[in-house]
Amino acid sequence: MAKKIRLNLNRVEGDLELELSLGGGRVEDAWCIGTLYRGFEQIMINRAPMDSLAITPRVCGICGTAHLMSAVHALEKAFSIPVPPNATRIRNLCLMAEEVQSDCRQTFLMFCIDLCHPAYAALPGFPETLEAFEELKGRIYRQTVQHSKKILEIVALFGGQWPHSSYMVPGGVTALPSLRPIGEAESIVETFISWYEEAVLGGTLEAWLEVRTAEDFEAWISEPSRAASALAVFTRACRAIGLHQVGAGVGLYLSYGAHPEPEKWMPPYTERACLRSPGLFDASDGSFHPFDQALIAEDISHSWYHDRQEAPKHPFLSETLPKYKPDGDRYTWAKAPRYGGRAVQTGPLAQFLVLGDPLIHSLLKQHGASAWLRQLVRFHRPVSTLLAMRDILRELASPALSSGPYILPARLGEEGEGFGLVEAARGSLGHWVRIKEGRVAKYQIVAPTTWNASPRDRQGRRGHWEESLIGLPVESEENPLLVGHVIRSHDPCLVCTVHFVQSGRSFRFGG
Repeated sequence: MAKKIRLNLNRVEGDLELELSLGGGRVEDAWCIGTLYRGFEQIMINRAPMDSLAITPRVCGICGTAHLMSAVHALEKAFSIPVPPNATRIRNLCLMAEEVQSDCRQTFLMFCIDLCHPAYAALPGFPETLEAFEELKGRIYRQTVQHSKKILEIVALFGGQWPHSSYMVPGGVTALPSLRPIGEAESIVETFISWYEEAVLGGTLEAWLEVRTAEDFEAWISEPSRAASALAVFTRACRAIGLHQVGAGVGLYLSYGAHPEPEKWMPPYTERACLRSPGLFDASDGSFHPFDQALIAEDISHSWYHDRQEAPKHPFLSETLPKYKPDGDRYTWAKAPRYGGRAVQTGPLAQFLVLGDPLIHSLLKQHGASAWLRQLVRFHRPVSTLLAMRDILRELASPALSSGPYILPARLGEEGEGFGLVEAARGSLGHWVRIKEGRVAKYQIVAPTTWNASPRDRQGRRGHWEESLIGLPVESEENPLLVGHVIRSHDPCLVCTVHFVQSGRSFRFGG
């Protein structure tokens, strides 16, 4: 007979509860419960459109740059406002800095400390795992605190502050960088690269980019000189626990496309010219599909909202009107976004599968999707991001480009609608805005964790997190460790996702 347990998961951004149905020592069914309503969509109604640049970055204290970029892109698309290439370069640079910071902090301050749980003390290599990743004490843990803090200074150099910056505006950026901040940013990037090469990878960024197959990867981490690298220690620990065999979830991977190409990013913004391409990857047959934002719809059939829509609706048409009613089929504040009517997962793994990255595709083919592979991409992504940051700074410092404008005159009209889509650190983020008589008539936000942590839809199909838990072994109902590993491999952010915290069992993981 199945038994239900309810868990509060800590060390996630926001409030998350899980209800699990257990049978035969495994998860038979799962429900992800977002317990917090914030209502930023309602806060924006009837405000001046420019207010979105100050309000929506407060959605999250981790990815405020991504929300700011989404908000400003939505206004620029609504009124076909051009942006000079240098402004796009600075926007990309700051978003990349936030991405690198998030990848490292999530990996080493949120995920890897779970590998140090006393339950794993008898596993091979546990002492080296502790030495590297133990909370507050581990070598990599302490170094990450130092270096991830430093990389964010780049946002402050060009945006004045982090978090909650407001330097992006329709038509460009308010920063007019001189050689001094550019030079300081270059020094920060080079220092971070040196640490990442030595401590995290155990080799240069350029050498890592030559690792293109699963066999290349095994050779890299097996090299004795790299045995103490964070990458090698992480992989050995994950394999000892079995994280390379659990947590696959749904096999559809969505990416909106990351980092606009500066010279091609211009009105009417119908083509998503990005440094990392947008699209959908279907792991069931290995097929790639172009991205179409018109295929996005929000289902609220299992969410605590007024059900005035008979079917899932596109964000321009859907509503965010709270109605807490804890009975029947409704069990969360999170909505259930679907792409072409199907549940998807988003995040770094999706981004690099859509991109066609050879290493990640080879590892997927060799081992299948898993919590380990999802987390591994956060070791891989900073490599190309850091190299791109280096290139952007060199471009900004070059006489041929530095003289170009950073902002163009822009005027917001009285009527219009637009959307801004970016790849935040956690995955695909979108803002949709409709303006009437010079005021915001509608504002909708669909964040990465909204996709991943979505509840069931009208057809009863689970969201990605729910699906990723099905069949998961549960050795202890009091401390189901694998549940925490799988969920945290997504870098959960419930404060972005859900628009009183209920009582339940407190699930403290590792301390």
